[in-house]
Amino acid sequence: MTSLVPRAATSAATLHPLHLLPIIVLCLAFLSANAQTQGETRQQLLQYLESGQLNDAVLLGQQAVSRWPRDPLFRHYLGVAYFKSGDAKQAQEQLVRACDLDPKDSATHFDLALVLLSQQNYVAAAPELETSIQITPSNALAHVLLGRAYLNSNRSVQAIDEFKTALKLDPAIPLGHYHVGFAYASLGRNQEAIAEYKAELQRSGEHPEVVYELGHALLESGKDEEAITYLQRAAQLDPKNSDVWYNLGKAQVLGGHAADAEASLKKAIELNAKDPSPHYQLARALEKLGRADEAHAERERFAELKKAQPATAGMATARDH
Repeated sequence: MTSLVPRAATSAATLHPLHLLPIIVLCLAFLSANAQTQGETRQQLLQYLESGQLNDAVLLGQQAVSRWPRDPLFRHYLGVAYFKSGDAKQAQEQLVRACDLDPKDSATHFDLALVLLSQQNYVAAAPELETSIQITPSNALAHVLLGRAYLNSNRSVQAIDEFKTALKLDPAIPLGHYHVGFAYASLGRNQEAIAEYKAELQRSGEHPEVVYELGHALLESGKDEEAITYLQRAAQLDPKNSDVWYNLGKAQVLGGHAADAEASLKKAIELNAKDPSPHYQLARALEKLGRADEAHAERERFAELKKAQPATAGMATARDH
């Protein structure tokens, strides 16, 4: 069988000179790729990935996989290159193949889990992270991600265990206490959630989401005045978050600050006009202010928006009362 390079050269002899350059470049690339050893190709591919040369990484990875199809590391690197390039489907295919070729590589299972998490496929991501942790139990980040996969699969108790393990392995892991607190809050264990959120703020300073969730947990615990303090700060840190303004307004209604609540709830409506909940709370605030006609109009608006929502509206419906 005639080799590819001589055949390409024969074809080139019959082409117009303007068409020669791309073919010459391809031939040189072919010769260069085949001249590299397996180890050199791995090093080059890793350099492309680390420097963000993703198109080069994908091309070289494809060449390497074609030349060494049973090398799991090339499959792994190519999967990472695809993922960083935004092609999750191809990334998943290569990483699954890499896991098949080397089931005991913790990093490959971890990266496959990242791809699955990016697709919100938490059920499939969990066993990949479990396998990664079995191989490398000291990976604190893997425990955090497994906790998040569990949390999004309604396995909150297991999530708490994973988050706490991550904190034991690395007490400085970003948002470690926040994750524990969020899991506690999902179970309605607000006092424990509050303690974790406060621990996170003490350790890492003000983070908008932590401040907000702390305020929300305090509100759910009936600590309206303390909730207002944190929710006001959350509104300063994240003024485009309609949920922050809604919960601040609700806390202000419950705390007897109807005029302040009116302003907060109108801001929530401005940011998310389709959410019925702020209209319900605004009606309550207006009633407290003696403005019955306006309150009635807000209740009607609330009913209209709620009716327009799907039956499975979830939190937006459940929080109205």
